[in-house]
Order: sequence, then structure tokens, then C-alpha cells
Amino acid sequence: MADEEDKRNMSRLREGDDLALNDLMARWKEPVVTFCFRYTGNLTDAKEIAQESFVKVYQARHRYRPQEGVAFSTWLFRIATNLCRMRHRWKKRHPEVLAADREDSDRPESSVHKQSETPVETLDRKNLAADLDAAIQRLAPDQRAAFILQELQGRSQADIATIQNCSAKAVERRLARAREHLRESLRHKWDA
Repeated sequence: MADEEDKRNMSRLREGDDLALNDLMARWKEPVVTFCFRYTGNLTDAKEIAQESFVKVYQARHRYRPQEGVAFSTWLFRIATNLCRMRHRWKKRHPEVLAADREDSDRPESSVHKQSETPVETLDRKNLAADLDAAIQRLAPDQRAAFILQELQGRSQADIATIQNCSAKAVERRLARAREHLRESLRHKWDA
């Protein structure tokens, strides 16, 4: 099981084998960057937050307790979520930095090109993705995190509750509100 491997790597890290962090990063860097990008809407911020998340894992390696029933990935995403929230709050207090960041916020282009798509379908798909990303960015931070963790990362509501330090019922409400806000945001543009 993958979680057992993560726990072994954390044990190695706790015992002084710093190379175990490389194994954890190899497995979790891409999912964490993806989550952070979806949360922040900025690739540069996402990469920095992901890197900082692994620094925090290293710094807190002696505090991680796998026997408490929390998967390593849940613990890691809690760290990343908290760092995303802190970055969001910082940017709200420093709006002058936002203009410079806009140039870095472009979505990385996928190298996958669907052969069967017409140019109009490709443009529609890209426009819908951009509109969805913009709508996700307008969600309240807790709703945004819950939505990204479930819909884009495949996390269970129980994991999200642990990551967000709230009840499963609160996660359920956040997800319902997020979906409703997204429907309302996209309805005017994408209703057929």
C-alpha cells in the first residue's frame, strides 16, 4: 500500500535519512503543485508553496505520528492548504503585488492534443477551462480548497475534514456551496 511506503519514508526521515524526503517529493510533488495551482491560480506561487510544504514536512518530521490514523498525504495536504491560505491572506493585504503576478498565472499548456477535436471544440474547451478556473478563484477559500481536494484531487470528505480541521458535515456544506456558486458563475455563459 502506498500509504505504508509514505510512513516508512517518514520513519527514515525521522531517523536521519534525509534522502527519504526525495522519495516523498517524487511521489507527491506533482499532486501538491496541482492543488496549489488550482487554489492560487498562479503557477509560480503554486511551485513555491509546494516547495515550502516539503520544507515544513522536513521541519516537522519528528511531530508526524502515523499511528494516529492520519495518512501522510492528508497531513501533507493540510500543510499545503494552510500555506495556500496564508499566501491568499498576504496577497489580500498587498494588492500592489498582484499586477506583477498576473504575468505568471497562465495555465501551463497541455502537450496532449485531441486529434478528433475541431478548432472550434478546442477553443470552447479552453474557454470553458479558463472560465472554470476563474470561477474557482472567486470561491471562498474554504470552499475552494474543499472543491479542489475532492473534485480535482479525488480526496474523500473525511480526508478533507482532517485537512481543513473541521467536521465532515462542514465539508459537505462547503462542497454544496462551491458547486452552487460555480453553477451560478458559469450558467450565464455556458447554458445551451
